[in-house]
Amino acid sequence: MPENKSRENNNLGGRVRRYAQVSTAMSGIAARAAGERYLGMRFDKGRQASELREALGGLKGPLMKVAQILSTIPEALPEEYTRELAQLQADAPRMGWPFVRRRMKAELGADWPARFGTFDREATAAASLGQVHRATLPDGTRLACKLQYPDMASVVEADLRQLKWIISIYRSYDSAIDPSDIHAEIAERLREELDYAREARNMALYGHMLRDEPHVHIPTVVPEVSTQRLLTMSWMDGRRMLEFVDESPEVRNRIAYNMFRAWYVPFYEYGVIHGDPHLGNYTVRDDHSINLLDYGAIRIFPPRFVKGVIDLFFALRDNDHDRAVHAYECWGFENLSKDLIEVLNLWAEFIYAPLMEDRTRRIQETNSGRQGRNVAEGVHEKLKQVGGVKPPREFVLMDRAAIGLGSVFMHLKAEINWHQLFHNLIDDFNVDALAARQSDALAAAQLHLADEAPPRAADPKSA
Repeated sequence: MPENKSRENNNLGGRVRRYAQVSTAMSGIAARAAGERYLGMRFDKGRQASELREALGGLKGPLMKVAQILSTIPEALPEEYTRELAQLQADAPRMGWPFVRRRMKAELGADWPARFGTFDREATAAASLGQVHRATLPDGTRLACKLQYPDMASVVEADLRQLKWIISIYRSYDSAIDPSDIHAEIAERLREELDYAREARNMALYGHMLRDEPHVHIPTVVPEVSTQRLLTMSWMDGRRMLEFVDESPEVRNRIAYNMFRAWYVPFYEYGVIHGDPHLGNYTVRDDHSINLLDYGAIRIFPPRFVKGVIDLFFALRDNDHDRAVHAYECWGFENLSKDLIEVLNLWAEFIYAPLMEDRTRRIQETNSGRQGRNVAEGVHEKLKQVGGVKPPREFVLMDRAAIGLGSVFMHLKAEINWHQLFHNLIDDFNVDALAARQSDALAAAQLHLADEAPPRAADPKSA
């Protein structure tokens, strides 16, 4: 990929401007919270959540993505908080043509239009970090050009700072969950999402891992018109999944099957998870196969973690306490008492329930999200009784993928034998074989394990 001629940095000025928009309002919320705590007043989550959105509502950035992640972790933040935060960027504003033109010039140089046959002035999609334009090469090859908004490194660092404020306000009232490792994981993954050159390597990795899956399609990168903040890839035709929810059961089940394979073949065979099953990150072709469109939120796990996920299934099935302890340790949990294991198992039993029964069924028998919320609330109360828990970093995207996919399957009203799908992937599992496959795949894509990432430059102290 060509080197960007005007590299944008995580600059102090950008962060200061970002902080200035919210610091007074956030400080006021924190001060009121401290005063209420001192006076023994009741913690009004609904009111504070509304104040939170009012303080942050003018921002354009990744806090919506953060809220989506946190909403899948049982009571990491109150439901009221995540619901309000999720509204911040439900419809991200798009850059106008003069802005886009300047951005493209900054990425590819003044002659950038000559590199394309056509380039649509209007974005076809917009999200928290950037927007997508249709284009073609001079030979007519259809393209999707993903262009990052300006100064996003500063935006991400500032928003991560605000996330710490949000967490600290809630933690002052409730110590059931210590989210420090959750924050660290979200921070690292968001910083990775800013690097479109890395996303291109993630895309190559998925092309390798899913090369034998005929019903999952991966775009190809066009490196000569891509940079660290411009990712140009082949265009793939498809429709949004929600357009298929009224199709026949056979169609809906086929789409659900393909989604299951798209997410879990990479995990159980290579130790890689796509941590963002958001509805905008894939489309469905006319033959009901899946186009995977976004590769920013990718997590690469050590093979022992995958073994821990499988071990936990068998521990729950066989009521094997010692195997459960070992499994949670593989996940990264620490200080595991018998009482804490019992509480963690409540959430795990909810997640693994569809895999336990060798029969065709829906992912949740009630087909409503309330069941998961009830379980989460019960887990939260019991965690307070046993002294709380510190979820490990490895837990974050794995849990998000499971809950997010469950939501997709609920939308589809899919009825599948999940037990058989799962066993088709894990019955021949061998941790050493996975390690070898993973090593080869990562080397081919020029990637590495998250745990083996090279040290990142120290953050500025003001961040």
